[in-house]
Amino acid sequence: FLSVTEELVRRRAEHNNCEIFSLEEISLHQQEIEKLEHLDKWCRDLKILYLQNNLIPKIENVGRLKKLEYLNVALNNIERIENLEGCEELKKLDLTANFIGELSSIESLKCNIHLKELFLVGNPCTEFEGYRQFVVATLHQLKYLDSKEIERSERIRALQNYPEVKGKIREQEQAYLLKRAREKEEAQRRMQERKDEKQKKMDSNLGFDSPESPQEKPNHAEGDGEQERCKPVENDDEDRKFWEEPTPYTPESRLETHRYIEEKRRAKDNIR
Repeated sequence: FLSVTEELVRRRAEHNNCEIFSLEEISLHQQEIEKLEHLDKWCRDLKILYLQNNLIPKIENVGRLKKLEYLNVALNNIERIENLEGCEELKKLDLTANFIGELSSIESLKCNIHLKELFLVGNPCTEFEGYRQFVVATLHQLKYLDSKEIERSERIRALQNYPEVKGKIREQEQAYLLKRAREKEEAQRRMQERKDEKQKKMDSNLGFDSPESPQEKPNHAEGDGEQERCKPVENDDEDRKFWEEPTPYTPESRLETHRYIEEKRRAKDNIR
């Protein structure tokens, strides 16, 4: 997997003379990052951190960024809100278009007393009945949720119905988590199938599945060109199968698509 490297951080710190220790703002969006690490050691003064459109599955290793005011992790593979308690100055958190279904994990943000803006639009939890009421009643410090201002009257109403709404949210959350467990199993099965298929193809190309011994094999010199010509067609079929197969939109499918494209790109580079 790709993680945050010192070289990447220095490259993105041009505006700070490539000095990373005193860095206050950094943009690491669209870097195919799959693991969030090191920043809380290297850039302790960070106030603004852009990490949108990566493949990050978990919020981690940012808890020591005590000065962090704005964290943007939109369009990643995050499934729950966690490990932000140490970000004492956090004012704005953007989690747009992730995979958060564990809505009760927002309770961990109660410690972030300066948090004024939260974006959860495009997450599965926003489909839950009572979603907005639950967030408004849980996080008293919030002023805006999904760009919409929280009026005092809205908060009062949300607090009045809190126990009932909380119960409903827990039920929907449990149903969602069961669905996610099934999706993970399915993704695992699909990955294994692809691996087996690939192995079969490799064995077939190497002739392991042929009953002929090397001595008995006829000279295929003429036919080789034909075989080579068939390969792009084979690849086209594989491509078509991959893109046309109906797949739910999940962190696993997003990662699988990314890896598939990478594989194809590398194969193309090797041909060149």
